[in-house]
Amino acid sequence: MKLFITSLLMTVVLTLLLGVIYPLAMTGIAQLVFPDQANGSLVSINDKVVGSHLIGQNFTDPKHFHSRPSAAGDGYDPMKSGGSNLGPTSAALRDRVKHDVDSLRKLDPTLPALLPADMLTTSASGLDPDISLANALLQAPWVARAIGLRPETVTTMIEQHVHGRTFDLIGEPTLNVLELNIALANLHD
Repeated sequence: MKLFITSLLMTVVLTLLLGVIYPLAMTGIAQLVFPDQANGSLVSINDKVVGSHLIGQNFTDPKHFHSRPSAAGDGYDPMKSGGSNLGPTSAALRDRVKHDVDSLRKLDPTLPALLPADMLTTSASGLDPDISLANALLQAPWVARAIGLRPETVTTMIEQHVHGRTFDLIGEPTLNVLELNIALANLHD
């Protein structure tokens, strides 16, 4: 009986410690140290939330830069985050990539044969908000044409919004698509 009472008390103590006290402490520390990130890194325009710096969105209008394809539910659904797990021999992946290439070529028939990987592949989470510099520069001509700007103007805006490597060492330069499209809207308003 003593062993049962000891195990029951340990269960209650550990549940309170690890299930209540620890999560509340971490939430409090996150709110103090990283309040923007702890609250989702939300982006607001005129007091209206339009997205998050952390979660990609589906932009399909030629007047906007397009995000990476998404494998999260019906596209960019944060409740269904995850990769497709489709491999290089998958017919479903091959068909989706072919469809995406055909759609991109309708927007710009002059695209090169070899496209940046992030233009056609999903990220591991399916929610990646960033694209590569090469991807953005390939989209610049059709975006400029769709909104009536000179391509050089759009290219300059792209260069102003590049996020460098982490610690100047890890990863590749990227651009946040939501941030880029907001800057684009401000540019031609």
